[in-house]
Amino acid sequence: MRLKRVFHEQIFMTLFLLLVCVSLQCQCRESEFNYVTCGSLVKLLNIKHNVRLHSHDVKYGSGSGQQSVTGVEVPDDANSYWRIRGKPNAPCQRGVAIKCGQSIRLTHMNTGRNLHTHHFVSPLSGNQEVSAFGENGEGDDLDVWAVQCSGIHWERDDDVRFKHVGTDVFLSITGEQYGHPIKGQREVHGMSSANYNNYWRTMEGVFIKPSAEPLRHDEL
Repeated sequence: MRLKRVFHEQIFMTLFLLLVCVSLQCQCRESEFNYVTCGSLVKLLNIKHNVRLHSHDVKYGSGSGQQSVTGVEVPDDANSYWRIRGKPNAPCQRGVAIKCGQSIRLTHMNTGRNLHTHHFVSPLSGNQEVSAFGENGEGDDLDVWAVQCSGIHWERDDDVRFKHVGTDVFLSITGEQYGHPIKGQREVHGMSSANYNNYWRTMEGVFIKPSAEPLRHDEL
């Protein structure tokens, strides 16, 4: 009887350890799913104004004359997808989680131009103009933004800021609306102060894991 009890206890302990290992592996896999990764294609929601970062082949009529960047309320607009990439001459590895403080580029999916800012005045608010610049994903050093978040890595549910590396402004919206030909769309600009107008969160998109398989495929 004693040998039988010991045998049963060993089987129980073996099964218990197996369950613990499986649980830990699942938790690790789930934690990988929580991060925004290099190569992911995402929409970015401005938390305060509830609009998504957007661009299209419409040029500013003043300032730089480059491709305009706006905020739109419509969640399913295909012109609101941005690909997360490394900075020029320092590509990030596809599927690797983006670190808080890391410098990235945001490349507009449909036009291949990068989110950009420079010392031009924005047309409505008088802040710093934000445009989309470059060709086929290649622009210049003013396409680089640092991700500001509170942890080690950028998590998909985080509210984050994007601080421009070249001019120290934050990607922001304060609510000004355009008229024709982009009536109702909000002005996107750069602001020198960190405030609630410059918090963003990832929404719909395709999130890439290290194996290069998509984690979430909401609309594409």
